[in-house]
Amino acid sequence: MTYISPTVPPLQMRDLCPDEQPREKLLYHGPRSLTDAELLAILLRSGMRGVSALDLARRLLLDACHDLHDLATRQVQDLTRTPGVGKVKAMQLVAAFELGRRRESVDPRAKPLLSDSASCFRHLRPRLSDLHHEEFHILCLNRANRLLGAHTISRGGTTGTVADARTIFRTALQHGSVTSLVLAHNHPSGQLQPSAADIRLTAKLARAARSLDLHLLDHLIVAGQRYYSFADHQMLEGAE
Repeated sequence: MTYISPTVPPLQMRDLCPDEQPREKLLYHGPRSLTDAELLAILLRSGMRGVSALDLARRLLLDACHDLHDLATRQVQDLTRTPGVGKVKAMQLVAAFELGRRRESVDPRAKPLLSDSASCFRHLRPRLSDLHHEEFHILCLNRANRLLGAHTISRGGTTGTVADARTIFRTALQHGSVTSLVLAHNHPSGQLQPSAADIRLTAKLARAARSLDLHLLDHLIVAGQRYYSFADHQMLEGAE
């Protein structure tokens, strides 16, 4: 006689004991006790027929090779390619990642100190690291290297953007106590090294800054979670 095992329905969230349910786990043990998948499951709220929100979260992480930075760059249309993730779920995830970026970019101090390339990168990373197009930004600093303002100068395509000198210096001089600038743009391709055009532009802007009694402190190229600093590589000495 052939034995046929009964069909066992897949586990749903409600089948887990309270300590294993993400919401209850967060409530009683705090958010830091949750895995990445459990946090995503709370954002997703529900799964689909036969698949729990936790299983759906695990699928998303697997698709991103468990890289949250990679997952955070996904747009709505990218996320909805995963079965069970509709537009609403995708928008919830995109909004959550955007909130994380904005929180990282806000410094509790009115004028954060940006004294080196690493501190400048930490300030710029939430603004530039996940973009799929190029943007050019400037940081305006006072004599003590305190941030007076961060400004987007231009937005372009996947291969370049325009950095107009007049726009840059007109924007910088709106801050009466500005003494120095940090330039920054991103490379969506992930290419970290500056192009010949980047080098020429930096030299041109350094000369223009000097004529206005401003000092060009650095030019950062942001490529994902990495950056290239002109100052750290002594690429500003010739420009000055």
